[in-house]
Amino acid sequence: RLRKRYLDILFNPEVKEMVKKRAVFWNSMREFLADKGFLEVETPVLENIPGGADARPFITHHNALDMDVYLRISTGELWQKRLMVAGFEKTFEIGRQFRNEGMDAEHLQDYTQMEFYWAYADYEQGMKLVEEMYRYVAKKTFGALKFRIKGFDIDLSKKWEKYDYQSIISKYTGVNIFENSLPEMEKALNKLGILYDKKGFNITRAIDNLWKHCQKNIPGPGFLINTPIDVSPLAKRNEKNPRIAQRFQVILAGSENGNGYSELNNPIDQAERFAEQQKLRDKGDEEAQRYDKDFVEALEYGMPPTCGFGVSERLFSFLMDKPSRECQIFPLMRPK
Repeated sequence: RLRKRYLDILFNPEVKEMVKKRAVFWNSMREFLADKGFLEVETPVLENIPGGADARPFITHHNALDMDVYLRISTGELWQKRLMVAGFEKTFEIGRQFRNEGMDAEHLQDYTQMEFYWAYADYEQGMKLVEEMYRYVAKKTFGALKFRIKGFDIDLSKKWEKYDYQSIISKYTGVNIFENSLPEMEKALNKLGILYDKKGFNITRAIDNLWKHCQKNIPGPGFLINTPIDVSPLAKRNEKNPRIAQRFQVILAGSENGNGYSELNNPIDQAERFAEQQKLRDKGDEEAQRYDKDFVEALEYGMPPTCGFGVSERLFSFLMDKPSRECQIFPLMRPK
């Protein structure tokens, strides 16, 4: 059915309707942001250094310049931040990004994402804008704010909750991520039967695996807050508690459906965090970020306080209550 998608669309009106809804989904998001004064931009898909996320990239060769390049793993995060340095105050991009990782009902390797950057705003303001945007997009696309997703009843019109990262992990695993050691976290992962990649395993991956085990219990809609700085290498520190980041993640039906933060604009702090990420990478963590010297130099010229946020087409598939592949028009298939 997916291999001959044209026949699937031809014989199944609900699939044809899904294709139309998908267009409305992205156009309504574009319309919302444009009305709020955001400028739509396009940034490079081929990069010398893949940045803006913890992910394994696809690598290809650029014949004309005779060098290897990477397909981007974020929708221009570090480029849009350079536009903040350049004096733009509100930008967004809707485009394809690529992650050479596992495939399941929620994860794709080639998919559409939107990212916006908003100068002189912080994560608190970002949460308010995102909540408003999700309601607008849902209403425009589906004509509703109430959904049944993965067995959860979701009402986007109600007051969104705020979930504390450490409290959630402690509740479901008994681990204190700020106090327990890496061996203790690893012991908890094994006890809970959580499978994890032992190559390049470190405290960042341990915390992330514990969280992913817990998130499936949270219905939402709401925001996950107080994320450890260890798993937030591009986010600004909380001024009252430097161990946590000024970060928020949208939680819907037990999964993350959007990620934002007050962007780190201190070049010294950013350089130190890139260096720590590079050390993790050198020890075998293929998802750790690389040291991006050019981006640190851009920050040295001065980037204003900025809120950034990104959401992928996973949100559309969740609102459709279907696997992500079902909600792509032509999902990638292995040849016969």
